[in-house]
Amino acid sequence: MELRRESCAELSVVIVCSVEAEREAVLAAGAACEVLVGGVGPAASAAATSARLVGGGVDLVVCAGIGGGFAPVGVGELAVASSIVLADLGAETEDGFVPLPSLGFGRIAYEVAPSLAVALCDLTGGHMGTILTVSTVTGTAATADALGSRFPDAVAEGMEGAGVAAAAVLHGVPFAEVRAISNRVGPRNREAWRIPQALEALGAAVAGVARWTP
Repeated sequence: MELRRESCAELSVVIVCSVEAEREAVLAAGAACEVLVGGVGPAASAAATSARLVGGGVDLVVCAGIGGGFAPVGVGELAVASSIVLADLGAETEDGFVPLPSLGFGRIAYEVAPSLAVALCDLTGGHMGTILTVSTVTGTAATADALGSRFPDAVAEGMEGAGVAAAAVLHGVPFAEVRAISNRVGPRNREAWRIPQALEALGAAVAGVARWTP
């Protein structure tokens, strides 16, 4: 877990990325915020975020990274979460997937404060909707279609957002998620990924997020 602080923002905004390349893109864009590399997946991101928030003094924590997009969000465009959902946490049955709440074991959805989600859309020009957190990246059309059917307002898929949100809820800190789209959710085709384009868009987006005021 690494920290680097840019101190010119009056509000304390903590950005949680999963990998160093995302952090470097954010810092290169001059975003006035603290940038944390929390690791890949919801468990790593929850642990890293909670470790930072226990010290207090944070006004907003944002999961920010690149990810897969659902139509109509295109490659190089931005997705802003109105809600963050653990999409694959549940049980597989003969009748299909059963989400965790239906099993009576807890929550999978974290709602972003509506005014915050709208403000971040205005600041970034992003598409607002549900961002899915998965532990296994979608790699087939069948899985993409199933997710789209279960979450018709889904705009993107990532692996860390719900972990960040869970930690933020625990510490009573506002949270959000922003994703720059590097590829469409669906069949895995690395040749079609546009990672440099997405990283550039991510940096610009977080620079906008850093201007957020409540």
